Amino acid sequence: MEQVDEKWRDSFAKLADVVATNIPDGFEQTMTYDMISYVVPLSSYPKGYHVTANTPLPFISLAAQKRHIAVYHMGIYADNALLSWFQEEYAKRVPTKLNMGKSCIRFTSTKNIPYDLIGELVSKMTPAQWVNRYERELNI
Repeated sequence: MEQVDEKWRDSFAKLADVVATNIPDGFEQTMTYDMISYVVPLSSYPKGYHVTANTPLPFISLAAQKRHIAVYHMGIYADNALLSWFQEEYAKRVPTKLNMGKSCIRFTSTKNIPYDLIGELVSKMTPAQWVNRYERELNI
């Protein structure tokens, strides 16, 4: 947290707490690329991430960038139904337009971070469901 810019620190800490509170059992918190990350550990999924050998399967990462706070959620990248649910709920609950890439949700202001919605999003996929979706997408 010391590395997080002061303008983001309180919101980032709250977001990190929401994720930690709502993430299903079985994910493991790590630091990856200077981000708080949640992964499926190699002890649960020995195949790991196909891109880098002996690396746990990534799921969610949180970053405080220079211009925004980011939530990287691999589940919404791989699961169209989950993505649609999130986009619809975001539109209902947040007065600002969704700022999102393929798996990256960006918050350029701390005023409209939907902590409750992020908590719900985080809780919607277990490690087993994520591994199944991941393997289906890669045809493993």
